[in-house]
Amino acid sequence: MSELAFWLALYRAPGVGSITFAKLINKFYSPQGVFDAGRCAWESAGIKGVLLDYLQTPDWKGVDQDLAWQTQGSNRWIIHWQDTDYPQHLRDIHDPPPILFGLGDRQVLNSPQIAMVGSRNPSRGGEEIAFDFAKNLSNLGWTITSGMALGIDAASHRGALSVKGNTIAVLGTGIDRLYPSSHRQLALKIIENGALISEFVTGTAAKAQNFPRRNRIISGLSHGTLVVEASLHSGSLITARQAAEQGREVFAIPGSIHNPLAKGCNALIKDGVKLVETVDDIISELGEFVRQMPSEFLPETSTDQTKLDQDYQQLISQMGIDEPVALDTLVERSGLTPEVISSMLLILELRGFVATAAGGRYLRLAPRT
Repeated sequence: MSELAFWLALYRAPGVGSITFAKLINKFYSPQGVFDAGRCAWESAGIKGVLLDYLQTPDWKGVDQDLAWQTQGSNRWIIHWQDTDYPQHLRDIHDPPPILFGLGDRQVLNSPQIAMVGSRNPSRGGEEIAFDFAKNLSNLGWTITSGMALGIDAASHRGALSVKGNTIAVLGTGIDRLYPSSHRQLALKIIENGALISEFVTGTAAKAQNFPRRNRIISGLSHGTLVVEASLHSGSLITARQAAEQGREVFAIPGSIHNPLAKGCNALIKDGVKLVETVDDIISELGEFVRQMPSEFLPETSTDQTKLDQDYQQLISQMGIDEPVALDTLVERSGLTPEVISSMLLILELRGFVATAAGGRYLRLAPRT
């Protein structure tokens, strides 16, 4: 019997969630240690009822089903807490899933991520905003993480895919049960440019109670969560709350007071969530994470200024190549706020147009020939 088989067997035990699983591991040192301990040790640990019965007769048939699924393709994998590929950011939350089932590139799990969530029935404008934000964030090296649901989720994944960016879809079903089925082609593209993942064992169908659970994984994987369009009763607000509880940044795009799909976002902003109008508003909050990104996740640099928006070109024109300039000087010259300029400078630095100099000053880089 393999080590993974014991992990899966314990994971399938009735009433054993993330926290109970962790307690059992701490008590008996490993999943195999739990099963090897025997009835006396189980009863001494306070185990009783259906769990006590299950430990005597584990669901090995279900375990075989999980393992058989994994062997059916080279891009299929099952990882647990102790695997080096298990995402560290997710491991840090209160109740990380002991096991993840995945399709695609498991390395992307440890890439810098931003979660994007919103209505399943958004306005056309909301979908366009989600698409554009995902595209622009992807261009800056962020992986877009969402739930592959209809509406904002799907638009966010597609925005990342439009620039061949990485994207992760967290499912509320077993990894072998695609939901919604209409997203089969989208799922295939996500697998090519990222991963589909699920904490649910194979064969798990779509159930309403599973989706709030999966939302904690979406936010837990990410440095921040952006809510694009959501009503007051949207499940996206659950994701936003979970992100805040996990100590992650939460962002929301405002909307008209007359639009019911904007009421959830406006309520979040009223409660102190960061109001977002541009990608710069997100980068200004997550700039330190951007600086720490591994080089393989950063976008390719280019010093062709014609590829920049006009605002960025104007800011660069106010900087000298040989003489570093202070932030206060750029504020005075441009008329922009320090916060706006700081986020713009970070993006310009990442893209190879400027460099930081001593004393918190910035230097314009000469174009490469």
